[in-house]
Amino acid sequence: MNDEQAMRRALELAEQALSTGDVPVGAVVLDPRGVVVGEGCNTRERDLDPTGHAEVVAMRAAARALGEWRLEGCTLVVTLEPCTMCAGALVSARVGRLVLGAWDDKAGAVGSLWDVVRDRRLNHRPEVSAGLLAADSSVLLRDFFGARR
Repeated sequence: MNDEQAMRRALELAEQALSTGDVPVGAVVLDPRGVVVGEGCNTRERDLDPTGHAEVVAMRAAARALGEWRLEGCTLVVTLEPCTMCAGALVSARVGRLVLGAWDDKAGAVGSLWDVVRDRRLNHRPEVSAGLLAADSSVLLRDFFGARR
């Protein structure tokens, strides 16, 4: 699976989050060969779990599938720029690449507000690609938040 295919799958997962009233964010983890080893969407509302972000859910699934917590060589594809918690988790998991869709000007930690993943003081810095299918991600988020205002 290539990055665009993975992002399209992440967008499908983001739509699933809507059924539980969660912010529509989806994530997919690809192993070094491009095989999906983990996926998830926001589950905070459903599970009453403050750590139920799509990235964390997908990385947990990938770690279980691979049999280890280190996700070296893996790619995390997510519809929205990770927050500080998720950026820290992907650095700790040693994810090799991050592909993100839309920027998050209010909570983003990959360049918008903070840049956790490029902090030279940390032991790992993943490669980052941004903006893949960003308009599609933005529409989901704008519709979600627009309906709540």
